[in-house]
Amino acid sequence: MSKLDTLIAELCPAGVEHRSLGEVGHFTRGNGLQKSDLADAGAPAIHYGQLHTHYGVWTRTTKSFTDPALAAKLRRARHGDLIIVTTSEDDAAVAKATAWLGNEEAAISGDAYIYRHTLDPRYVAYFFQSRPFQDQKVRFISGTKVRRIAGSALEKIRIPVPPIEVQREIVRILDQFTELEAELEAELEARRRQYEHYRRVLLAPLDTSDAQNLSLGEIMKINFGTRITKSKDAGTKYPVYGGGGESFRTDAYNRRDEWVISRFAMSANCVRRVSGEFWMLDSGFTFDIVNANVDKDFLGQLLLNMQATIFATSTQSAQKNIDIEGFKRLRVWLPPLSRQREIAIILNDFDTLVHSLSVGLPAELMARRQQYEYYRDRLLTFEEASA
Repeated sequence: MSKLDTLIAELCPAGVEHRSLGEVGHFTRGNGLQKSDLADAGAPAIHYGQLHTHYGVWTRTTKSFTDPALAAKLRRARHGDLIIVTTSEDDAAVAKATAWLGNEEAAISGDAYIYRHTLDPRYVAYFFQSRPFQDQKVRFISGTKVRRIAGSALEKIRIPVPPIEVQREIVRILDQFTELEAELEAELEARRRQYEHYRRVLLAPLDTSDAQNLSLGEIMKINFGTRITKSKDAGTKYPVYGGGGESFRTDAYNRRDEWVISRFAMSANCVRRVSGEFWMLDSGFTFDIVNANVDKDFLGQLLLNMQATIFATSTQSAQKNIDIEGFKRLRVWLPPLSRQREIAIILNDFDTLVHSLSVGLPAELMARRQQYEYYRDRLLTFEEASA
């Protein structure tokens, strides 16, 4: 029997009390802190957008700071409080929470709540990640493009409240999972940097007698994708890609194992390799090689290395759209075909190592995350004690 099983058997053998978040704490909205107020030094400060992009389950330090005089006027999280983002375009990210474990108070922006409570702070933060919380949360989310949740709604969500010893043992177990995941992510990031280094070195322009300097329009034929919509064409089998990541899934495909370039609403990361079968939207395009002296995977890696240059061909407007004719005029140096294939094999192996979900570190990381989510939800699900 595990330590957790022993604690449950001793301290709550007949089940666990479930209480609303409003009964065990209270929510206070942050105020006044703007992105322009953030600095590299001063009083600790957390902007709500950083909760989406930077912070995990808990933190003792802040990424940003603000002027101490301003912080004194703002609402601040104390050690043990949860900081909860209230808005997102993605339902899953609404009410993402981080436990503040720093010794100083941290100023909090609007569109975030401070939750002051009587429970173990990391236990509550893990609960906010869990399936029991997510299943309750969905009925309280409102809004159309921007989705949000109110503190008055969060107060109604019920949380199991085992004895503090049980809460702390659950935290200890889940912290081990998150520490292992962090180690794997760090190793994967090191591999990504290694891949980028070798890509820069191997694809450096070579103005030699056996190299060709050609425009992209002389090398490739562009194949635009086809527009479908989530409302009409959603399914379960194949990922749908535009110029970015997976948008949704559908039950048909029109591409397999291709290099994808953004066409509309470009970002700086405008080239990617997509493995397997997928649907290509009209917001991106793929290409075929029309020159027998060019290897397709070599050119794909070359385009990946040229993302900043490709992004610079976008039209200058609020939404960056690629200038197709300008893209075709971009020129590249091409070594002999045999050398292209050697380089493509080396770089494709790196690409598989850092991106494939079926082998290597990404596969191990995905398996660990699935294992963590399974045990997290199990550990945070308790039979409710009878009144």
